[in-house]
Amino acid sequence: MKGGAVPLSQIADKEANVREISRIRNYELYRDGLKKISWVKEHMPLLRSLEEQFRKEQPFAGKRVVICLHLEAKTAYLAKVVQAGGAKVAVVASNPLSTQDDVVAALVHDGIYAFAWHGASATEYNEHIQAALDFHPELVIDDGGDLVSTLHRERKEQVAEIKGGCEETTTGILRLRAMEEEGVLGFPMIAVNDAYSKYLFDNRYGTGQSVWDGIMRTTNLVVAGKTVVVVGYGWCGKGVALRAAALGAKVIVTEVDPIKALEALMDGYSVMPIREAAKLGDFFITVTGDKNCIVGEHFDVMKDGALLANAGHFDVEISIPDLRAKAVSVQTVRKNVEEYTFADGRKVYLLAEGRLVNLAAGDGHPAEVMDMTFALQALALRYVNEEPLSAGVHRLPQALDERVARMRLAASGVEIDELTEEQRAYLASWRSHG
Repeated sequence: MKGGAVPLSQIADKEANVREISRIRNYELYRDGLKKISWVKEHMPLLRSLEEQFRKEQPFAGKRVVICLHLEAKTAYLAKVVQAGGAKVAVVASNPLSTQDDVVAALVHDGIYAFAWHGASATEYNEHIQAALDFHPELVIDDGGDLVSTLHRERKEQVAEIKGGCEETTTGILRLRAMEEEGVLGFPMIAVNDAYSKYLFDNRYGTGQSVWDGIMRTTNLVVAGKTVVVVGYGWCGKGVALRAAALGAKVIVTEVDPIKALEALMDGYSVMPIREAAKLGDFFITVTGDKNCIVGEHFDVMKDGALLANAGHFDVEISIPDLRAKAVSVQTVRKNVEEYTFADGRKVYLLAEGRLVNLAAGDGHPAEVMDMTFALQALALRYVNEEPLSAGVHRLPQALDERVARMRLAASGVEIDELTEEQRAYLASWRSHG
């Protein structure tokens, strides 16, 4: 189903043919997609609560919203929650290998425009972004900054149409802050990744579990007793290292930030430069958001059989050009596993083409974790729609951050204490301590 641009007249028309306008692989897969969405909905009580609230209050009534995220079942449910709030919604992939064709078919079945299919080429991926921008969004949710950066580079005339949006990832926020510093970011964006309820849980527990889920289901190899090299010790790296250790691996961390390196050391991991770690690792996992973290000189000293995986947003952390240049043969030996053979006979294995291994080779973060993140996204989108914010990158208000944490506790059946008025007064005073 490969349509063209979406005329504004059709978007406004309730009778617009969503199936014909959307660009998806196979609409007939929608029944399987609906089952997947139904499953995650059962495990996402925060979004269920917001869906009910939004359906009553209609905070996005008549707004056009484009969501650029990894298109699997949990994201699909977020899109349906935004739709329940009165929005006309379009979705587009933030990664060509994480799209699940049955899920996007289910969204189209439910009246949401979709521009994505699994395994899209670079040209197709960019065409899908352009098609989503043809939707003329007023609000956006982005992951990695592709939608917003394309808008500012190639659709400058549409920038004024955007009320605002929110960004999911560390990588995306870095790009947004660079745009802000250059004075080119034309509307407010909420840095959802900077909310405590996002990075302390999604980045650490979500990434930690889903990365190893993707690696283990792809390789079917044991982790215990192996040496795992985690490249980068931000919150995602912390989660990957934590789960590796829990699986019985010896963990080495490589870092450029002295404070994070010291933290890794005091968390009990070995810390060393990547040129030394390259000689020791059985698994290498990049989690930095930067490029060329593992390059040719590191491939030269790796063990025979080393496995390479990336958990950063873009497929640039492991230098695939260097890998190809050094290989005398390349072959796919298992789904999502490419074998690179070097002239000396050593072999290394690249998982999921160097793309996000937890999504390209798995189902992404657990539903309960993404329930928190997507509740933040939904509330952030409402906030940016209702508040008069200046162009630039904004933090999510702490009250909304804490609201999501309280919702998660309540869903888990957990109660916590509250300060008494006397305690509040004591903490607010500087006169009567002691």
